[in-house]
Amino acid sequence: MKHLLASTALALGLLAMGGAANAAECGTVTIANMNWQSAEVLANIDKLILNAGYGCDAQLVVGDTVPTLTSMTEKGQPDIAPEGWVDLLPEVVERGIADKKLVSTVEALSDGGVQGWWIPKYIADAHPDIKTIDDALKHPELFPAPEDSSKGAVYNGPQGWGGTLVTTQLFKAYEGEKAGFVLVDTGSAAGLDGSIAKAYERKEGWMGYYWEPTALLGKYEMVKLEYGVPHDAAEWKRCNTVADCPDPKRNAWPKDRVETLVTTGFADRAGPAMDYLKTRSWPNATVNKLLAWMTDNQATGEEGAKHFIKTGEDIWTKWVSPEVAEKVKAAAQ
Repeated sequence: MKHLLASTALALGLLAMGGAANAAECGTVTIANMNWQSAEVLANIDKLILNAGYGCDAQLVVGDTVPTLTSMTEKGQPDIAPEGWVDLLPEVVERGIADKKLVSTVEALSDGGVQGWWIPKYIADAHPDIKTIDDALKHPELFPAPEDSSKGAVYNGPQGWGGTLVTTQLFKAYEGEKAGFVLVDTGSAAGLDGSIAKAYERKEGWMGYYWEPTALLGKYEMVKLEYGVPHDAAEWKRCNTVADCPDPKRNAWPKDRVETLVTTGFADRAGPAMDYLKTRSWPNATVNKLLAWMTDNQATGEEGAKHFIKTGEDIWTKWVSPEVAEKVKAAAQ
């Protein structure tokens, strides 16, 4: 009996040491919590799984595409960008990977991300001649600016978003001001969403930047405008994604690679947690469904993460081992 008790104590001690070792390997982890729904819920999913499943001390920090990816490359913080839209900052990401400051682990959105300028479907149906950005810019009267209805409006995202930067450059390239339009700073993600919702409820004209997957485009049917030109990767890199470039050209917005990026410092110490981050990827249909639930229930990113853990076992359990899955399930209750 003494031998049995001793063996049991030894086994428990080894398990405890193993858990402590995993925690020590993973340590404190900072995760960029970017201010749009899909990125917010993914950051919370990562936090929950890393903490419960791998013994990390994961914490969320405020982030946005441009400042986060730049800081990761230059300062090594934060540790993880769960939803990095890398084509918005190609030079920064390429330099970070080449200099061994960043590691790309997986395509966070397996279908890629789609960005561009959109108009409501009811406008597209009523005006079938409007197919491209140039077509839309011929009709400022259909997209009245909120402060001056004699001008048309192109609604932009908040400062700090890569998509906001590109939209600003495309507005120059397509000579929006010359066409009688103004670029509207919506100030926040909520402001951008609210401008679409308000236009839809009143069946008014709206044109501006948005992306998918999102709950909003699941609720409000929108049509993405074409660009009238093919994608020029060199020009995109030279000027369409560079804020102070003075002479952007018309260009097609490519489907974005949306990757999970981690700092090399974290990758070197993460241990088994890196196996999860190299596997965790989900399709747009899954994301849209989850985001719609979050919107309908006014759920936070943390609530959305727990809902996904409870309802999406067929997806997320493939990202982790059975042992880790059981720990995560227990933590999501």
